[in-house]
Amino acid sequence: MLDGLTGADAWPWVVLVACAGVTYSARWLGVMLSGRVNAGDEIFKWVNCVAWAMLGALVARLILLPSGPLATVPLSTRVICAALAFASYRLIWRNALFGIAVGVGAIMAFTATGFKLL
Repeated sequence: MLDGLTGADAWPWVVLVACAGVTYSARWLGVMLSGRVNAGDEIFKWVNCVAWAMLGALVARLILLPSGPLATVPLSTRVICAALAFASYRLIWRNALFGIAVGVGAIMAFTATGFKLL
């Protein structure tokens, strides 16, 4: 299959193999070290906090500075849908997928009906 590949034709394959090697070696290292890791360590608490902060920043950006089709939805509608998603997450099951489904369903319903608060 790779017979006759020379020069520029071979580079995509070289990059693919290199990326796969890096990815799988990192996974292998993670598996080897996982038994020695204490998930309650301060560093992992910090990583968890950073991950939640990044998620919060992404959600805030989607609400306040949307791009693409979401930019056509009024800010009031985006805020109401985010509040509905958060409330459903907190009050019913504490399931992120459920909260996301409620938020997406609300924004689809409000957009389809032409709902505008302001």
